[in-house]
This record gives sequence, C-alpha cells and structure tokens, in this order.
Amino acid sequence: MFRYLLKLSITSCCLLITSVVAHAQKGDSKKDSVKVQPQTYLQLYYSLTNTAGTLAGKSNLSLEAGKQWDVFSLGIDIGKTTLEPAHGRDTSIYLEIRPNLNVFQQGRFTNTITVGVGYVFAAQNNFLTELTSGIEYSATERLHLNVNFGQFYYSGRTTAFSNTFFGLSASYYFKPFRNRSSIFKPRG
Repeated sequence: MFRYLLKLSITSCCLLITSVVAHAQKGDSKKDSVKVQPQTYLQLYYSLTNTAGTLAGKSNLSLEAGKQWDVFSLGIDIGKTTLEPAHGRDTSIYLEIRPNLNVFQQGRFTNTITVGVGYVFAAQNNFLTELTSGIEYSATERLHLNVNFGQFYYSGRTTAFSNTFFGLSASYYFKPFRNRSSIFKPRG
C-alpha cells in the first residue's frame, strides 16, 4: 500500500512540476518569455509539537534538500519525529516529500503553504501527511528564515492521531535567489 501511495505521490508531484515549469516559461509573446532556472537549496528545520512529555520528546529535527522554481519548490525531507532517546527499535525516523507554494510576497516576506506525504520507518502509525503555513524572510539572496505552524497526521492500520506544531527553519540557496514571485501580487 505504501509503495502504491509513494508512486502516486511522486507521479503527481512530477506532473505538477512539469505544469508549473511549462506555465512559468510561457509568456504572452516571445519578448515576454521567462525562463525559470531552478535553485537548489538545503533547509534545516526544528519544530515543537503540542504533545505531552519532555522538551526532547516534543522536538522534531529534519534536513530537507530540494529545488525551487519561481513560486513552487519540491524537497525531500529526512528527520526524526522526536529527539527523545529510543529504547529498543527507533520508530521516529521518517522520509517525506514536501511540495511548497509561495502564495503572497511583500518585500522580503513571503507567505508559504507546504503539504507533505511521507513514511515513518518501523512505526505503528507509519503513514505521515503534513499541512503547514509559514512566513519566510529573505535575510540575504542565499539565506532565508522561516517561521511556520501546522499539523502532522500519522495513521496506521488500526490507529491514527495528529499533532499541531510550531517550527523554525533556515534555508540556504546555492545560487543567489533574487526574483521570487508569488501567486498573488500586491497592488502597487
């Protein structure tokens, strides 16, 4: 079942990327044509969930690698759902695909929406989905800081649960990233 959902997710993401890139490259005329160069990034992400327990138990840490095309980015995220030491088999390591959309931009600030689908290895509730909204600040052309909040959904064969979270992240772009756009343009 997981393999089928993973293949379906990857296929959907590939179709969406192809559509976004084709739309971004298409202009009203040859003169208006814009060629979008993808930007590669790494993102370090820390968040706290609203679960009971110690600070380490509520902490999540992950590293994401991905590409940004104009208003759309796609990353692969590997992380831990808790930093609490594992006694026995570690059921906190996950792998997730995270598409992200820049919805609105004003100056150096961008409002983002991220959805994700992933797998938590060796866990009873191993299917992971995510819905996140954030405010990103472009500190420099290569360093972007993000404050976000959202919800993780975990489900298995017989049980399911969800957690809300608050997170902070820092993204590093390997090339300067100047002209970020958004779906909605501010009136000027």
